[in-house]
Amino acid sequence: MPRSRQLLPALIGLVALLAGACGSETDSAPGADSGSADTTRTVQHAMGNTDVSGTPQRVVVLDTGELDSVLALGVTPVGAVRADATSGLQSYLAERTQDVAVVGTIGEPNLEAIASLQPDLILSNKVRHEALYSQLSQIAPTVFAEKVGVAWKENFQLAAEALGKQAEAQRILAAYEQNAKQVGEAFGDPSQLEVSMVRFMSGSIRLYGEGSFIGTVLHDAGFARPASQQVDKTFVEVSQEQINQAEGDILFYAAYGNPDETNQAEVTAGPLWQRLDVVSAGKAHEVSDDLWYLGIGPIAADLILKDLTEYAPIS
Repeated sequence: MPRSRQLLPALIGLVALLAGACGSETDSAPGADSGSADTTRTVQHAMGNTDVSGTPQRVVVLDTGELDSVLALGVTPVGAVRADATSGLQSYLAERTQDVAVVGTIGEPNLEAIASLQPDLILSNKVRHEALYSQLSQIAPTVFAEKVGVAWKENFQLAAEALGKQAEAQRILAAYEQNAKQVGEAFGDPSQLEVSMVRFMSGSIRLYGEGSFIGTVLHDAGFARPASQQVDKTFVEVSQEQINQAEGDILFYAAYGNPDETNQAEVTAGPLWQRLDVVSAGKAHEVSDDLWYLGIGPIAADLILKDLTEYAPIS
């Protein structure tokens, strides 16, 4: 890359920071959007404080949750990363991401490709990219969430603050909460139904716990979880011989990446899986991994709730 192009993104970031130092803090009512062109706000996040000026127009997102979040807020990013085991961005967002440039994977973001897009805001999280924060901050104002998955609502609100769209985020989350309650009620008393979540990985089988994105969605709808999944962490790993721990009243399963590179087919065709009461009752359902596990944002959460209604015993 020519030296002039290498310097340009850093200069853009410097200009943004200088503008932030000269600008005034947004003086608006709590919950009001603060993204007008002549304002600067200081966003406190996992890596410190970042000044963001006006309404960012060229946003780059470096995780699936951030991609879902900005799209939910009506912002189409100029760049995004894909999950390491997938060939593109999440399939449930296909119509919204046609013009989004892929700038590497979550595990290996392409810094040169990011810089070439001349972003005015970069969004990611400390879990994935703490080691890259300094380099990313030289390209553009960068805001990092602390956690992933279970903290998706807080991360969504942080992205909204960086974009100056706090009020819109509050409206979206309020509508989601109401929707989740209504979906749960479609099952009668959802607290009497244990929903089991199974994910087939390359080399392992995961049962997803309460401390995960999907765990929060099920909780918000009022469902119970099997004892094996009543854990305050993202998942627990089990062997093929321990698949009986996936028992529940309803079971949803998916494979990360190419199913042929996992043991999903072997397990689901095997006798231990077939002996599960939930399987013999016809209540084990394959779902989209892109949506149920990789989504991690309000768009995915609402679509999962929509999926759940297909299995509701009452209307």
